[in-house]
Amino acid sequence: MIQRIEIALSPKNAQSETFIKQQVLKKLHLSNNQQLVDVIAVRRSIDARSKVPVVRLLVDAYIDEAYIAPPSIIKQYSNVKTAKKVIVVGAGPAGYFAALQLIELGLKPIVLDRGKDVRERRRDLRAIQQDGVVNPNSNYCFGEGGAGTYSDGKLYTRSKKRGKIEKILRLLVEHGATSDILVDAHPHIGSNKLPKVVANIRETILAHGGEIHFDSLVTDFIIEKENSGQRTIRGVIVNQKEEYFADATILATGHSARDIYTLLYKKQIRLEAKPFALGVRIEHPQSLIDKIQYRQPKREEHLPAASYSVVCQVEKRGVFSFCMCPGGLIVPAATSPNELVVNGMSLSRRDSPFSNSGMVVAIELEDLTHYNHKTFEGIEDPIFNGLKFQQEVEQIMFQAGDGSQKAPAQRVVDFTKGKLSNNLPSTSYIPGVYSAPMHELLPNWVSKRLQKALPEFNKKKKGYFTNEAQIVGTESRTSSPIRIPRNSVTLMHPDVVGLYPCGEGAGYAGGIVSAAMDGENVAKIVADFLA
Repeated sequence: MIQRIEIALSPKNAQSETFIKQQVLKKLHLSNNQQLVDVIAVRRSIDARSKVPVVRLLVDAYIDEAYIAPPSIIKQYSNVKTAKKVIVVGAGPAGYFAALQLIELGLKPIVLDRGKDVRERRRDLRAIQQDGVVNPNSNYCFGEGGAGTYSDGKLYTRSKKRGKIEKILRLLVEHGATSDILVDAHPHIGSNKLPKVVANIRETILAHGGEIHFDSLVTDFIIEKENSGQRTIRGVIVNQKEEYFADATILATGHSARDIYTLLYKKQIRLEAKPFALGVRIEHPQSLIDKIQYRQPKREEHLPAASYSVVCQVEKRGVFSFCMCPGGLIVPAATSPNELVVNGMSLSRRDSPFSNSGMVVAIELEDLTHYNHKTFEGIEDPIFNGLKFQQEVEQIMFQAGDGSQKAPAQRVVDFTKGKLSNNLPSTSYIPGVYSAPMHELLPNWVSKRLQKALPEFNKKKKGYFTNEAQIVGTESRTSSPIRIPRNSVTLMHPDVVGLYPCGEGAGYAGGIVSAAMDGENVAKIVADFLA
């Protein structure tokens, strides 16, 4: 018999399996002939609503029977070396999980990524951190594992209707992630642990007959046009010379692959403009966020670094936190020279003395009509208004500095008052920050909404609005400003047979887990198409 129960524990006692079992026994009231065999955690969360934070633990109690672990997923894979081929463009979570699903369904994935593998990619991250040198094909956004690999590895998603989150998490565990992610309410792996997990996924794909090619930038699509006018994708051209052919192509290039959007446009493959968000990174001392969230003078040693989420409406636009990194670092995330973009990450222990989060304003299509006649990469079309705006803000931030990746910053209260900060607090951002009038560098209407929102957040989180915190510019890669359309049933692009837009870059995901689920869903549809 299996009985599901919930217990509340102190953070210290939540670390003790013996104590947990004792509390479960107290709740079960077993008869003399019954025995508690196993206690398996199902869900674990921190409840900080009361004066003293507690850990709420949902467990399955196995009475008179033992827990049987589910069978390994990857051990069920067969070798697909000679199977039908599917090109997967992009080795991020959407691309890699699509590849795993293809193998599970008996198809051969050929993964092409413009960047480098996780080990080689680190050199380029070091170059942008320490020397301000941006490699357009290998950076915090591009390369094996995608943007999430070196941006914390947060695994929380609200997109539960997309598919089975449990399968994604189990696959990550089978590839080396801690089993804690199976039970934590807000799981994360950490940017120091995720590269090894990603490398293990690569080895699984290769071991089962798949192919993976790095430094392989897709520069063209091989498309056949029939007499009826119908177009079918037969393959892709890489680095302007190498040809790869397959029975279908999954396009999972991530939210920053701007050249893919221009390529699709030039090939007359339909695109759509979509809303997104843009703003700044806001950085507080982690001790201050702990005090606000836990309502304690000092965080209890067994509690994790506290996270938060804030949102409000200003002038009919949402202003909200995004990609919050407790105990984290701010990192440079530009994908081209002469641009300045920042993002956040945390290591597995989340033990940095700083807390940071994106603080962004919703950008709607009607906000950008003044870009209608501006060009992006020589293209004048309102579909690209979001990219034009995004790039323009990133370039303004860069031009305000000294030509390095040093970022403009301003104390939070000073920002709302339109006052240049005389000095700045310490920061986790390795290239460094300098005092700048962020209220002027940001677009006026973005700046005004942020200035009104920040004091509002103090009403629910007293102490949040403070000059101990600073904003750093700019957080602009929250999601893609462009969607690549697809049929809601077949998930295929309406203009090209065999082309499957997928993940964040196509506009159908917003994080590691939702991108992975979208990759799996697309792979399943591709398998049906090729059956």
